[in-house]
Order: sequence, then C-alpha cells, then structure tokens
Amino acid sequence: MSAAAVIRSIQSKASAREAKHAQRFFKTGKGEYGYGDIFLGVRVPQVRKIATANKDLALPQVEKLIASKFHEVRLCGLVILTFKYKASRNGIVHKKLFDFYLKQLKAGRINNWDLIDVTAPIIGHYLIGSRSSMQLLKKLAKSKSVWQRRAAIMFTFAYLRAGEIKPTIEISKMLLTDDHDLIQKAVGWALREVGKIDSKLLRNFLKNNLNKTSRTTLRYAIEKFTKTERKRWLSA
Repeated sequence: MSAAAVIRSIQSKASAREAKHAQRFFKTGKGEYGYGDIFLGVRVPQVRKIATANKDLALPQVEKLIASKFHEVRLCGLVILTFKYKASRNGIVHKKLFDFYLKQLKAGRINNWDLIDVTAPIIGHYLIGSRSSMQLLKKLAKSKSVWQRRAAIMFTFAYLRAGEIKPTIEISKMLLTDDHDLIQKAVGWALREVGKIDSKLLRNFLKNNLNKTSRTTLRYAIEKFTKTERKRWLSA
C-alpha cells in the first residue's frame, strides 16, 4: 500500500459537479475561511470506504495524504489516523498518534471544520488523564489560527464522552467572546453536549455568562430545551 495508490483511488471517484458544490459549501472563495482549498468532488462515504480499505497504511504514507493539496485526500489520511488510534490500546502508540496529529494541525494541514470535527473528538482521547492536557488546550484556544481554536474545543468532546465536563466548560469560557462564526458554533455545540450530562450546570453557565455569549452560540447550546424555554433564553 502507498499514498500514491490511495490518491489514485480517490481521484477515480472525482466529480466536477460535486467539487463545485463542495467549493461553495466549504467557503473556498477569496476572503472566506476555506480560501485556497481544492476539492475533487468525492463524497465522504466514498472517502471513508477507501480509508477503510487502506487502514493499515504506514504512518509516513498517511502523512503524504494529509500533506495533499486535495481536501478529500487529506480527509482520507485523517480518517485512517482515527482508525489507527481506535485500533490500539497502547498508551505509547496513542501518544505517537496524538503528537503526529498535533504536528499536522500546527503545520496548517488540518484546515477545515470537517477535518477537525471528524478527528479531534477521537484523537483527543489521549488527553484524558494527562497532566499537561489543560495547558495544551488553553494554548490552542489562544491561537491566532481558527483551526487550532476549533480543535481546542473539539478535543474536549473526548472528555464529554467519558462523562467529564470541566475541560469543556473551561475552554468554552475562553472562547465565548471569539468573533469567528465557526468557533461560536463549535462552542454552542459543546455546551449542548454538556447539557445532556448536566442540564442544571448548563443553565447556570449560560445565566452567568449570558452577556458574553453570542446569539449563535446560545442557539446551539439551548437546542435541546423546550420551545418555550428557548424563546425565553433568546429574548433575554
């Protein structure tokens, strides 16, 4: 197996029509968050199928995929990385894969919301129990890169899946005043998940931080509330 063979498999599924749609959907126009990203027009289920068939690809070859100029090729490499992480129970292997992921993130290769959302909640599992995890999350949350900030909040989904709320609350507080729509949505989404674990805590958090919370974040956070309660929060 090689990165070149995987790329050929992805390119064989390319569709000009799908590519045009993806370019619009992922905001690749000048001045938009995805500016410069190039799509082949391959649907996610097709990418996942190819990733599954190549899940044993060596890490150096995976890195070649993630370094590609094509969005779907990077996605394939990242999905393979999540397969490798989930397949292992070895802490040393998990650290190696997490460090590899962080390297790609800081290199600007994980550069769209879908790439982060499909990977960070899985790879973020490594941070649970790590003494330096909050230090790293806070550093990412302060980054000038919107993708690193998005990763900071999305990493905390790993904690939520383990029933831990505190990391999500801490990073959410840091990002509440972020003016980027993609961060506001992600924070709202994370807070909504907090509410599934502890609805009282979510309501208290919103009450204490309502003046800092954007309408976008609030809408996502209260999505599971009753219609009547949602109206009450939004009118506040």
